[in-house]
Amino acid sequence: MFKFNTLRQLSLLTVLSVSLVACTSSPEEDLERVPDNSPKARYVEAKKSLNDGMYNRAIIMLSDLETRYPFGPLSRQIQLDLMFAYYKSGKFAEALPSIDRFINLNPNHPQLDYVIYMRGLVNMETGLNGFQDFFGIESDDKDMVASRDAFNDFNKLVDTYPDSKYIPDAKKRMMFLLDKLAHHEIVIAEYYMRRSAYVAALNRCKYVLEYYQQSTSVKDALTIMIEAYDNLGLPEMKADAELTLQKNM
Repeated sequence: MFKFNTLRQLSLLTVLSVSLVACTSSPEEDLERVPDNSPKARYVEAKKSLNDGMYNRAIIMLSDLETRYPFGPLSRQIQLDLMFAYYKSGKFAEALPSIDRFINLNPNHPQLDYVIYMRGLVNMETGLNGFQDFFGIESDDKDMVASRDAFNDFNKLVDTYPDSKYIPDAKKRMMFLLDKLAHHEIVIAEYYMRRSAYVAALNRCKYVLEYYQQSTSVKDALTIMIEAYDNLGLPEMKADAELTLQKNM
């Protein structure tokens, strides 16, 4: 009885081991399992992985196709799918170069509006990831570069392709980014105010009034300016800021 149970356990372990090996096969091995090894068949398999949300697997398969067939009839579509897979998998450092390369090599491509839109999405996500809150002091200016780039990408899309189907979403994202960038300036201005650096605080607020007039931070900027002018002993400028604030109430 003991020997029989032991043998049965060993058999089960063997079956489980084989199953685990099969389940942990790498995407590279999966490439060789496509019955038809033609570029089209491999692309269909990669596209299926992409549609199923298996982005890392799709990236490996699409990258392999791009390397093997850089000038094939599917090459442009493979590049478009690859940048999307990079974006969805959070590999923004890989996504941006692939996008820029596509734009440089295909300045007249019919889907260039999509590529510019994707660039905005990648930069936006990069900026959001770098925008942190630490004891009330938010990220410094260098962390906002990607957010500014994203705003410029969406703005380029709106200006260059006004009929693009991506325009409505791009405009919504621009408003979000506008508020985010303006709020960042306010946070820095408040930081300067706490340290009595009134001129520096004023410069931040003036920047909001000049470049982010449509943001929700205009009133905050004017309020800080009033306090800064008061501390600097500039009653006339304070009065002008108060008048402007009343008009924006």
